[in-house]
Amino acid sequence: MSAALETLARMTEALALCARGQLPQHEMIHLWRSGAASLPLPEKFAVVLADLLDRIEASALFSGESCSFSQQGLFDNLLLWADKAKEKLSAP
Repeated sequence: MSAALETLARMTEALALCARGQLPQHEMIHLWRSGAASLPLPEKFAVVLADLLDRIEASALFSGESCSFSQQGLFDNLLLWADKAKEKLSAP
């Protein structure tokens, strides 16, 4: 497995741990920001990820669910981002 795919795997594992309450949200976000910075992905991936992570940080100000933010929905979108990143990183 390439280093980029290993980094992505660590990122998705951190997301799963955070979703189960086993990793603080701020640690997961930090790992995702630093991990994504090392991935050779097009700029549009960074833009989308930054928006998602910013919204997750904002959702922490609420109880995790509000009319504007669904934490589970944001986590689901991070997982979708990771799936698309994996496709891009695995492409020849």
